[in-house]
Amino acid sequence: MTAKIDPVWLAGMLTDPSIRGIAMDIAALIREERIAIGSQLPSVRELAEILRVSPATISAAWSQLKRQNVVTGRGRTGVYSQRVSPRPERFERAGNFGDTIQINMELSSPDPALLPNLAAALQHALSQPTLNSYQRTDIVPELEAAVRKRWPYPAEVFITSSGGFDGLYLALQALIFPGSTVAIESPTTARLLDLLDLLGMNAIKVGCDVNGPDIKELKQALQQKPVAFIFQPRTHSHTGCAVSPERLGDMAAVLAEHENVLILEDDGIGELSTCPAISLGRYHPERTIHVCSYSKAYGPDLRLAVISGSKTRMDQLQSFRHFGVGWSSRILQGALAYLLNDTQAQRDIAHAKQVYHRRRQALVDALVTLAVRGIAVRVGVGARGGGVKSGEFIRLSISQLQEHQVETVAEAVSQIFR
Repeated sequence: MTAKIDPVWLAGMLTDPSIRGIAMDIAALIREERIAIGSQLPSVRELAEILRVSPATISAAWSQLKRQNVVTGRGRTGVYSQRVSPRPERFERAGNFGDTIQINMELSSPDPALLPNLAAALQHALSQPTLNSYQRTDIVPELEAAVRKRWPYPAEVFITSSGGFDGLYLALQALIFPGSTVAIESPTTARLLDLLDLLGMNAIKVGCDVNGPDIKELKQALQQKPVAFIFQPRTHSHTGCAVSPERLGDMAAVLAEHENVLILEDDGIGELSTCPAISLGRYHPERTIHVCSYSKAYGPDLRLAVISGSKTRMDQLQSFRHFGVGWSSRILQGALAYLLNDTQAQRDIAHAKQVYHRRRQALVDALVTLAVRGIAVRVGVGARGGGVKSGEFIRLSISQLQEHQVETVAEAVSQIFR
């Protein structure tokens, strides 16, 4: 049951009855947990009467606390305290199983044995001409030339970020106002949902099938006038599906009727995908932001992604980035450029793709074999005739699955769906 804060007690805890004073004191009480998270605060009128101030003063204090994400309003039901220091709760729940887990298939982290050797790449990067300069470099020329060769459309401007989610966070912060409504494919990544929660954005879910976001659901979502549409164009991190060229064309036609909708593409698997790079930037380059992560293919500690878009959009992103680090390490950029051009590194990437594909296929075959033996198993996206809805599948990451573990995992999974 939700606790309701006693207005007399709260009034006694407030040392300054001004707008700023009330907001600061209440924020401190919530931060110190003297007001529990989720508690209902007194109404504007009753607290104003006790403090002998105008209701407008309390209302303004509540508004200030809402802007600071200290409290949240729930319509006519009142105002409630919330966590002062936000946490990515979905992401933090992932992988916390203690020491009893022997095979962790929840996180799609790359197998270290399948990553390219970074020694030569890092040595090469030390020769970057602007190394250790405070010059803000959006992207080093060598890296830009390398990514342009394999980018899914002729983008106008490129910049870098410290990984894929950092790039997505940057785009959301710089280009979309807090509290806005966005359309997003469902299912999607937990971390992206955490980011939307942090920024106070409302998500309209667009269901997917094996070819990508469902066109009918996308049309319905766009009728609600979202400011952006977010999806994964290449191998989907949860379903393993990818947007087909035909579906991409259909999506482009639908989005052509909504010229003010920003398009944000999350290519998180990047070059480990067995599918060619694809983007709505081919159709709508002026409003498409394409984020490609290189961490899974080339190494998590490279912490690099490349973002493309129009000059106007990229200038907005880079200007916002100047509040923080300003640019990605030129050592890391140079190392990635080397790997993108290095023959051996590209052989390593091709080999990793084959190994991951074999691991996935081995698990699928083992699950199907169990089904043939009379054990009911629902694999991946399930029935291909319908859309992928929340709760209709489980996610099994095969990135670190070894061959001798396949039967153990398949048998365990079968128990879920008997």
